[in-house]
Amino acid sequence: MSTRTHSGHVVDQFGAQASAYVTSAVHAAGADLDRIGALVRGLPGAGVLDLGCGGGHVAFAAAAAGASVTAYDLSSEMLAAVTAEAERRGLDRIATRQGAAEALPFPDAAFDAVLTRYSAHHWRDVPAALAEARRVLKPDGLFVVCDIVAPEEPLLDTHLQAVELLRDPSHVRDYRVSEWRAMLEAAGLVLGDTRAYRPRMDFASWIARMRTPEVNVAAIRALQGSAPVEVTEHFCIEGDGSFLLDSTLIEARPR
Repeated sequence: MSTRTHSGHVVDQFGAQASAYVTSAVHAAGADLDRIGALVRGLPGAGVLDLGCGGGHVAFAAAAAGASVTAYDLSSEMLAAVTAEAERRGLDRIATRQGAAEALPFPDAAFDAVLTRYSAHHWRDVPAALAEARRVLKPDGLFVVCDIVAPEEPLLDTHLQAVELLRDPSHVRDYRVSEWRAMLEAAGLVLGDTRAYRPRMDFASWIARMRTPEVNVAAIRALQGSAPVEVTEHFCIEGDGSFLLDSTLIEARPR
């Protein structure tokens, strides 16, 4: 029986694989990341918080677009990898800070934009983190969340959460779009543009990034193999286990 806390799981899972997330093709590019860069370019001289920065790809895009960026993450190893990659790219406007999304060590109204991508499904308390994001955001600021989302249909939702948790014990939940809308509104944010994407997960690299144990890999493949046709078709599950996910980018501003 594990005695690690959820935070411990996050640090254990991501610290050892920091470099893999810096180089991950899924995380390093995409139309969603292009959109984030375009939004930051519309905020000249902005101060930006990359909340749950992971491999730093939002931070890199925002810094390249002219922002001063604070890359914030729970994993010190991940932050060290971000610093090294920023130096390699010649990006000198990125600072790092360590901590949890639910307790931000910044004053009120400190940032012009708070951005988070592919991180929130690991947060233990998303409403608390959103309240903190709203607190540190300027009254005319921009909040952007991009994350994997669960389909609204329970059959599809259940399959997704099961394979995610088998792959990664730090997984909490891929929220439905309807859940995201409710949580953002409850945090005092007014929803703006919403965009949908369907990234493809190459099974071998998806598993390798999390060092998923073979017994769990076998369980995932068994779930895929026994899944009803509705699940197989929605996720476009391939013969080798590769599949498509749903992701959504939501823009919001303080009420």
